Amino acid sequence: MTQIQVTVNGRVVARDVEPRTLLVHFLREAAGLTGTHVGCDTSQCGACTVHLDGRGVKSCTVLAVQADGSHVTTIEGLGNGAMHALQVAFREEHGLQCGFCTPGMIMSAADLLSRNPNPSEDEIRRALEGNLCRCTGYHNIVRAVQHAARSMATA
Repeated sequence: MTQIQVTVNGRVVARDVEPRTLLVHFLREAAGLTGTHVGCDTSQCGACTVHLDGRGVKSCTVLAVQADGSHVTTIEGLGNGAMHALQVAFREEHGLQCGFCTPGMIMSAADLLSRNPNPSEDEIRRALEGNLCRCTGYHNIVRAVQHAARSMATA
């Protein structure tokens, strides 16, 4: 067991973990944050996307010990207690679909918008390539990201 300390959504979480523990399992089991989903265990679906020190990562590709001393933001912490513009936009543009991929989609989109506040439709689609929607409803998801970008620009 290895002692690690990770700041998750502004709260310090310190636990003993097995060296092989994935960050996604640490977040769900040690931090009790179940918004980050395990969709495939092969890093293809993106349902586990979180921000690690401000950058979007698939938390099933990161060992928890690699995140020791880092800051992680999950879907629960994205809006700091209120709904983030992306969460509002996904609801308003019907981008939620069945909801399973939604946390990963929103975290990937937030990463995109932090680097590019006015992305084209093509740039949005490319940024979300690592996130799979099994409902095949990408059109509304892209519209939601565009909606959020406009909202964030005028806020």
